[in-house]
Amino acid sequence: MANSKSALKRIRTSERNRLRNKSYKSAVRTLMKKYLQAVEEYAASPTPENKAVVDQRMSAAYSKIDKAVKRSVLHRNNGARKKARLAKALQQVASAS
Repeated sequence: MANSKSALKRIRTSERNRLRNKSYKSAVRTLMKKYLQAVEEYAASPTPENKAVVDQRMSAAYSKIDKAVKRSVLHRNNGARKKARLAKALQQVASAS
């Protein structure tokens, strides 16, 4: 147990930040999975409707990644790497068809 007021405050702050970071990271992972699933569906049947879904999911994932980077939940290189992997997944589907 902490011995000083500042240590107690630091514990509370760390817990709050941990929960916020966990929430952002979880949301990023969820949106990435949804996007990759949409890309697979688009690869199976490349229709304009599926392309629109892919674009919408990509936008949502990029937005959440950028917000996580802005709030220092993710390092900027980590965010850039995640976005590059998402773009690469779509690029591979586009080049295959």
